[in-house]
Amino acid sequence: MGFKMGIVGLPNVGKSTLFNALTRTAAAQAANFPFCTIEPNVGDVAVPDERLDTLAAIAKSKQIIPTRMTFVDIAGLVKGASKGEGLGNQFLANIREVDAIAHVLRCFEDGDVTHVEGRVDPVADAETIETELMLADLESIEKRLQNIVRKVRGGDKEAVQQERLMQAAKAALEDGKPARVVEVDAEDAKAWKMLQLLTTKPVLYVCNVSEGDAAEGNEHSARVAEMAAEQGNSHVIISAQIEEEISQLEADEAEMFLGEMGLEEAGLDRLIRAGYALLHLETYFTVGPKEARAWTIAQGTSAPKAAGVIHGDFEKGFIRAETIAYDDYVALGGEQPAKEAGKMRAEGKGYIVQDGDVMHFLFNT
Repeated sequence: MGFKMGIVGLPNVGKSTLFNALTRTAAAQAANFPFCTIEPNVGDVAVPDERLDTLAAIAKSKQIIPTRMTFVDIAGLVKGASKGEGLGNQFLANIREVDAIAHVLRCFEDGDVTHVEGRVDPVADAETIETELMLADLESIEKRLQNIVRKVRGGDKEAVQQERLMQAAKAALEDGKPARVVEVDAEDAKAWKMLQLLTTKPVLYVCNVSEGDAAEGNEHSARVAEMAAEQGNSHVIISAQIEEEISQLEADEAEMFLGEMGLEEAGLDRLIRAGYALLHLETYFTVGPKEARAWTIAQGTSAPKAAGVIHGDFEKGFIRAETIAYDDYVALGGEQPAKEAGKMRAEGKGYIVQDGDVMHFLFNT
């Protein structure tokens, strides 16, 4: 299980430049005019994880297979998108298909790069996009409420549940708040997700700063950090320009370049880590002489469900999971030494997989 993050923002904030850097492609044309990205560009990137390399070295694995993350570069939203302004309807439909939203915000001054509103104000930009998503959600809810009136009157349980949830979302939206502020009970979680409201998506603010501000940020990114904290959202500081330059370098050159810029790691690593935290994801590993592989699961996933990420038959016929904690595997030098030291555990169906677990599943075919 990977996850799909949509990169959104006003035109000319650096979305396509960031996408190009993250996916190491030139698929998205980065040009200084609105709507240079007409179709959403999709790019799969490997999730960097030093633990995987360590495990592979210990097991002498022939192949290393990281888990992957999908980025979707969605064309620039503008004010009025919810009413179809610009290419609004198409953009909004693309956002429905992602798991999380990365709002790229312009936090740099550059007279050569025009801003659609003629000013640099990342907080106002974020509010513009949020407002358009909220308006689109309101319109969607109002239409759907009209469509299920008969079913509700007829006592259809599913329709009654949908109406209750939509009314809760509508109340929040009419109060100027995104639907994600609505508290949903576990029994309503599935139906709530099926509503596919844009403002229920988790949000990560990406502050695109100039090269000189990449290490510490600036006054613009500080305002975004304050806004994110107030909303309970998160933010990362990235220089899309630096990321683009790094993407063209070999690994050792990139490391040297980052050091010269006063950066400990690439922005991609920070973005993925923030994305994992945003969606409450974690990683487990399968390791052997043939391959060392990382698998992404949601926090709180049971052993059978984790096995199902590899193959549905693993979940259906699950017997048990032989599990070694990452730290034990590394400290003891591999599977056999860990087993001899009593650090390999046989876990059953009720076991909740922990981040970093090294696992081997036994199942009936």
